[in-house]
Order: sequence, then C-alpha cells, then structure tokens
Amino acid sequence: MNEYGSVVQECWDAIAKHFKDVQLDEYVVMPNHFHGIVIIAGDVGARHAVPLRMVEQFGKPVPNSLPTVIRSFKSAVTKKTNVIRGIHGIPLWQRNYYEHIIRSEEELNRFREYIQNNPMQWELDEENPGGNAREERT
Repeated sequence: MNEYGSVVQECWDAIAKHFKDVQLDEYVVMPNHFHGIVIIAGDVGARHAVPLRMVEQFGKPVPNSLPTVIRSFKSAVTKKTNVIRGIHGIPLWQRNYYEHIIRSEEELNRFREYIQNNPMQWELDEENPGGNAREERT
C-alpha cells in the first residue's frame, strides 16, 4: 500500500468515530478503487408503518445517511491526498459510487468474500497497466 492508500485506510477507519450509528465491515483498498461495507444501525426502515425515508436536499445532508457518510469519507481522503500531492481543489474520486442494500447474512457473506478476493483479481483488471486482462482478451 502506498501513501495515498494509507490515507484512504485512515479515513475509512475514522468513519465510525464521526458517525455514531455507523459500523464498518469488510473493506479493501485497491490501486484504482475501494470496496467497503457500511452498516447503518439505529432507526432504519419504517416505524409504525411510516417510512423514515428522508430525502436529502442540496445543502441539507441527512445525518448518518449513506450519502452523508460517503461524501464525508471521499472529501476527507481528497483533502489529505491533495495536501500530500501539494495541490488544492483537484477532484480525486469519480462523481458517484455504487451502493447495494444487503438483505441477508448469505448476501453479506458473498460481498465479504468478493471484497477479500478482489486483490487477487487485480491482474485481470483492465485499468492495471501491468495486468494480463488485455492479453487474455486478444
């Protein structure tokens, strides 16, 4: 892991300190991306048949929501990484992120296994300049 990956790991580990209802599960820092499982505890779902869904509006983040957690994480990583790189205000992450609601223990275990095995797939990643993905497709 290089210096930038260490920043990602440090900021990931800090999430639970900043968000009281958030627990972190399996994760991996890859050379060109990151995978992690976020567990949001507390009031999730519906209460007395009334959905708790709060729609996030510009400038009004919903506390402990996944978008707020991810926005904070990506912002912290970007700021710290840009300090190391000696630049300011340069985006680091893609604009959005992939999310999936895990609904069962079986599904959780599949995602954990995928994350654990992801480093072994790096050789096949099209973004890996030294990988074998391009050779295998031809």
